[in-house]
Amino acid sequence: MKIVVLDGYTENPGDLSWKPLEDLGELKVYDRTSYEESEKIAERIGDADIVVTNKTPISKKTLEACPNVKAIAVLATGYNVVDCEEAKKRGIPVMNVPAYGTQIVGQYAVGLLLEICSHYAHHDQAVKEGRWEHNPDWCFWDYPMIELYGKTAGIIGLGRIGQATAKILDAMNMKVLAYDTFESEAGRKVAEYVDLDTLFAKSDVIFLHCPLFPATNGIINKDNIAKMKDGVILINNSRGQLVVEQDLADALNSGKVYAAGLDVVSTEPIRGDNPLLTAKNTLITPHISWAAQAARQRIMDATAENIRSFLAGALKNVVNK
Repeated sequence: MKIVVLDGYTENPGDLSWKPLEDLGELKVYDRTSYEESEKIAERIGDADIVVTNKTPISKKTLEACPNVKAIAVLATGYNVVDCEEAKKRGIPVMNVPAYGTQIVGQYAVGLLLEICSHYAHHDQAVKEGRWEHNPDWCFWDYPMIELYGKTAGIIGLGRIGQATAKILDAMNMKVLAYDTFESEAGRKVAEYVDLDTLFAKSDVIFLHCPLFPATNGIINKDNIAKMKDGVILINNSRGQLVVEQDLADALNSGKVYAAGLDVVSTEPIRGDNPLLTAKNTLITPHISWAAQAARQRIMDATAENIRSFLAGALKNVVNK
């Protein structure tokens, strides 16, 4: 059984072992393969039986060129890089890792908010540049300090990650509202479900934790921003395409949105002409919410288990049944 990993570097830059996959077949690992449609993808897959990908796309054209593919394993929760319908037509199961980074992604989302509220990194740098040493006062700050106690957070998407975030916010004595098309008892324990317009109108901080679907694509746009409180803070470490970036940049520059903490953008790596790069009060990190070693180890273990289950004929985590 031949297994090929198309873009393994971000999953394992050297601090993990590929042995869980090596134990399952003849393994070939590429650090990087094109994130755009390319003939190189099919060349690297060759006659492999199992394809493992993170962000390298697996299209209909690629599947047509690689008739030996029997299963596809995604090193992530999101699987929009794979043409799942075409794979289904060919009897190829597509397997993902649904719950590897719940806690770390929730932690990171709140971390983005805390950085916006207190600007830790900026003031650390200011101290190291000598500004405190030579300051006439015993303290100083360059940005307003924001207390979150008693404020209202709105979470769009109250699945596992949204609930993890809600628990942290509740511990900070924030009121938590949530919008989700699928309400649950678990969700009701950590947040109050409301309609989307109510969430926009009442939230001081809005977190995006929803998947990217046609209904959520561009959900943060100028019309919905107009429904929000003046001075709202937006946090997005879900999917960049949830945001119409020019609309958010305009709102940040006008002050309608006070600040945005973003770990994702619409095109990654980010392009130099992205309007958010020059927008006011914008914190952008390079899609690393998921990247703690412990979370990546869970991805490795779960992917190996997905492949092991496929080989045993007892499929797990199939997204294109």
